[in-house]
Amino acid sequence: MGIIRDMQRERATQVAADQRANTAAAQQRDLIRRNADLAIAAAQQAAGDADRKREHHRLYVEARTADAAAANADIRARLSELDALLLSTLDVDDHIDLEVFKKPMAVPPFDPGPLGRPLPEPRWESFIPPQPRGVGKILGGDRLRQQQTASARRAFEDAQARWVEAEQRRRRQLVARRRAYEESTRRHEAKIAAYNAEVDRFARAVADADPASVVEYFAMVLGNSVYPDNFPQHFRLAYLPKQRHLLIEYHLPPIEVVPPVKEYRYDRFRDDLTAVPRDEGEIRRRYVDVIARVTLRTIHEVIEADRGGLVRQVSFNGIVDSIDRRTGAFVRPCLVSVQTSRETFAAIKLRRVDPAACVKHLEGALSVAPDELTAVPEKIDFDRDADRDFTEEFNVLAEIDERPNLVTMPDAAWEQQLADLFGVMGLQMGGPVRSDRGTRWLATDPRPIFGGPVVIFAVRGTSSGSASVHALAGAVAAAGATKGILISLGGIEPEAYEAVAGRPLELIDGPALVTLLSNYCRVKARIDRTA
Repeated sequence: MGIIRDMQRERATQVAADQRANTAAAQQRDLIRRNADLAIAAAQQAAGDADRKREHHRLYVEARTADAAAANADIRARLSELDALLLSTLDVDDHIDLEVFKKPMAVPPFDPGPLGRPLPEPRWESFIPPQPRGVGKILGGDRLRQQQTASARRAFEDAQARWVEAEQRRRRQLVARRRAYEESTRRHEAKIAAYNAEVDRFARAVADADPASVVEYFAMVLGNSVYPDNFPQHFRLAYLPKQRHLLIEYHLPPIEVVPPVKEYRYDRFRDDLTAVPRDEGEIRRRYVDVIARVTLRTIHEVIEADRGGLVRQVSFNGIVDSIDRRTGAFVRPCLVSVQTSRETFAAIKLRRVDPAACVKHLEGALSVAPDELTAVPEKIDFDRDADRDFTEEFNVLAEIDERPNLVTMPDAAWEQQLADLFGVMGLQMGGPVRSDRGTRWLATDPRPIFGGPVVIFAVRGTSSGSASVHALAGAVAAAGATKGILISLGGIEPEAYEAVAGRPLELIDGPALVTLLSNYCRVKARIDRTA
């Protein structure tokens, strides 16, 4: 039933995309972005006129200010998406009516084409020679007419014979075409019947609480749930039929989904777009809320989709794939664990709850310091408690997400992607210099007054701290550059933003890079470390 899950996922994704495109926030972001593009175009046009340098500078400042406003609009939109993680699913009917996947037994009518039209039969009237007239009639006209008539008769008989042969051939071809149509129709109807029978079989198996089918059904339900970008939607499900107990092990998004930048401010005197870091306490609080919302949302979708009473109890473990900053090792701590009955959860009014408080009300364990990867005791041991015969792992986005993964793309492609990005943004890029720590470029900003050499350093491993900022500042000084740019796909630590203070440095984390690629290169990229 994988094809059904993919069809359902594609439809849900399209609906969610339409909804997001029509929101007021999206429209406002588009308006701000258009204003920024117009301001940049006006600045470029004014730059060609030497007598209008002042006007050019004013327009340039407006363009940079508009860039800051657009970046801030993106941050607000991202926060709105995170705040709506739970509420956005409450207006959606999560039940899947498997009948809608049945295909109609519609067969196009038989089309004979040109073979359906008989060929025009030759007519003797078209061959009869004309009557002789005048002098021709007197001078042997009758004999000439007899000769012409005989010749015409032979031509008519020959044309009639060719017509009979062509008509017989047309009829044979028409019969063959009809047979081919009937055979194709039988094959098509058999294929549709088999497909619909498989849908019926699956629906009966789900209704009869067949464990494998129940797991597949709820995988379809969770696969329909459309999340913002960079949410993994990778999970394992297990069903214990005797207890009617559904076990869920769900991969949570990394803390980087919370924008580490609070806002961008443009300094017109330094011609610098400064990132104001978000308070570490606020990032932690927002991330805890994200974890709680994903937990409640997942349990809600399972229970709402279960109209047949398949599930009496739900156990949820929320895990995250990350890197331990102390050891550099990949870790997978459990940040939330909940076990609840159907009746208890159904009594909760999700529209009015505080997500974190609700998880605690359900006697769930929720990490108080998920940014430090502090794990909680698991209500269930998935590998121990799950029946392996009725357990399956799903990665909803793995096969249908064609966006390039910035984490796994080859080094050459990664470097070329960044070179293309900064080239589109107006920098003249030098060749990449690769090392164990990352890749470095020495670029040139061709703008008069504000331009000059720019050092760009990009890393794809762990998050970057103050040491990376100090190293970049040293490279900028050594190269005599006017600015330095650090791209850290693994994230930017709060101490790094503090180390930037007063320095001509720009810090770009993973989500910010994804946004830049989308805005400037029209490249929809993703960051998926589970791959």
